[in-house]
Amino acid sequence: MSGWSGGCQCGAVRFHAQSLGRPSICHCRMCQKAFGGFYGPYVDANDFKWTRGAPKYFQSSNLIRRGFCGDCGTQLSFESPKWTINIAIGAFDTPEQIVPALQVGTESRLPYVNDLGSLPERAPEAAEKMAEFYAALVSYQHPDHDTEAWPPRP
Repeated sequence: MSGWSGGCQCGAVRFHAQSLGRPSICHCRMCQKAFGGFYGPYVDANDFKWTRGAPKYFQSSNLIRRGFCGDCGTQLSFESPKWTINIAIGAFDTPEQIVPALQVGTESRLPYVNDLGSLPERAPEAAEKMAEFYAALVSYQHPDHDTEAWPPRP
């Protein structure tokens, strides 16, 4: 199937879009709270459909509802009757291919966001200490591709 697929962290909700429009990040306070992060990264999704399950919704304003997975809480959509559905960039199977082209809601941008790239990275000795932890980590996250069923059956 050509196009763009993705879904939530647990795999209960999956989606497909035939093509994508403009990717953006929104700094408004509602997006910050919805993602629990510094901003909300979204992209317009054309010829869109939910392919497994369906999101639950929170009506965040009189004009916008936000879809999320009712099982794992992953933020999925930004929906308004005025616009094409917007899907969270991080929920796509290949988010690295969706590069934001515009910032909106910048009046609410957190004052330190532009400086995040200059923060120091974890020192090599600290990374070595974490290696054992990461080696023992078993992810229950849905893989970044469509599956016939989820969770896998033993």
